[in-house]
Amino acid sequence: MEGDFIKINRWLQPLSWFYGLGVRFRNTLFETGFLKSRSFSIPVISVGNITVGGTGKTPHVEYLIRLLQDHSRVAVLSRGYKRKSHGFQIANGSSTARTIGDEPFQMKQKFPKVIVAVDKNRVHGIEALNQKYQDIDVILLDDAFQHRYVKPGINILLVDYHRLIIYDTLLPAGRLREPLTGKNRADMVIITKCPKDLKPMEYRVITKAMDLYPYQQIFFTTLEYGDLKPIFKKEGTLANLEQLKNHHVLLLTGIASPRQMKEDISPMVSKLSMLSFPDHHAFNQKDIEQISSEFAKLPSPKCIITTEKDAARIIGLKGLCEEIKENIYILPVRIKFMLNQEEKFNDNIIGYVRKNSRNSILVKRKDDNKPKDGNHSGDRPRTISFRNN
Repeated sequence: MEGDFIKINRWLQPLSWFYGLGVRFRNTLFETGFLKSRSFSIPVISVGNITVGGTGKTPHVEYLIRLLQDHSRVAVLSRGYKRKSHGFQIANGSSTARTIGDEPFQMKQKFPKVIVAVDKNRVHGIEALNQKYQDIDVILLDDAFQHRYVKPGINILLVDYHRLIIYDTLLPAGRLREPLTGKNRADMVIITKCPKDLKPMEYRVITKAMDLYPYQQIFFTTLEYGDLKPIFKKEGTLANLEQLKNHHVLLLTGIASPRQMKEDISPMVSKLSMLSFPDHHAFNQKDIEQISSEFAKLPSPKCIITTEKDAARIIGLKGLCEEIKENIYILPVRIKFMLNQEEKFNDNIIGYVRKNSRNSILVKRKDDNKPKDGNHSGDRPRTISFRNN
C-alpha cells in the first residue's frame, strides 16, 4: 500500500511523543470547553489537513468556488501564508503574492468576482467579512482544519493518497500535525491525488483502513489538467499537453507534493526533467541562475511547465532571459471526483448552503417555501452537521 512510500525517522519518535502530548492537551482544552470554538450563523465550510505538506487544498477550494459562485455570494478566507502584510487584508486589483500570499492571489486572479481575504485570526477575519459585506452567503476557510477557534458547518479533511495519514506518525518523526484521532472532527474526508487507474479493491481497502465513523463521508479525487497558458505573453506556441510528445520539458515547482503531477506528465512528453523547490518558495537570483542552467541543458524543442501557484511568484521575477519567458507555461490543475461521487458531494454542499444562507438565490426557490423536515421558510439560519448526535 501507499504507506510504503512514507519515511518515518525512528530516531525522532521520542520527540514526537512530547509533541503529541502538547497537541493532545490543546485538543482537550477545546473538547472540554476551556478553549471556545465559535459558531457563526452564516455558512462556513473549512478545507484543510492534519499533515505538513500539500494535499491539494487550493484546487479543492476552487472546486467549491465553481460550484457555488453562480448561486451564492462567496468569500474565501485564508491565512495568506508567507505574505509580507499583517492583519486582515482584502484582495484587490493592486494585490500581489507578496501582500496576500500566492494561493489567495491565484484564486483572486481566477475568480475576480469572489471576495478573497486573508487573516491569521480566522474568527476576526469572519467577523470583518460579515461587517464589511452584508450579502455574503458562504465563507470558505482555506487551510483551517486545525484552526479550532472556528467551528465550521462543514469540516472537510484532505488526505494525500501518496501519504495516507493512517501510515504516518507525528512530527518530527513523521508529518502529522496532530494525532490520527483528529480525523474524527471531519464531516467529509477526501482522498486526494489518486491515480486515475485506481483499482476498485484499493477504494475498499483505503475506506476500511481509514476507519471512519458512520456520520463521516469519504470521497476520492484525482487531478485533471487544463490547457497550457504562457506566463509572460498573451499567446504561446503550445496549447495543450498533447503537443508536448516530442518536447523536452522542465517541470518547475515550488509546491509540497509534486509527485502525482510528475507521474501524470511523464508519459506525455519526450523527456521530463524536474526542478523542485520547497512549498511557497520565494525565488531569488540564485534560483534564476539554476533555472537558466537546467533549461539550457535541454535539447530542442523544449519548454518549462510550472503550476498556477508558482506562477504567482514567478511573474514578478526580474532577470529571467527572453528565451525562458518565451517558453514557460502554466499548467492549470482541477480536481475530479471518482466513483461517480460528484453529485453526492455537490448535493451535500449546496444543501447545506441552501438551508443556512441569508441571501442566496438558492433559498428563494418556490419549493424552498414549503416546510422541509420541520424547518419552515424564514427560520433563523443554523449550523448543519452530518453527525448523528
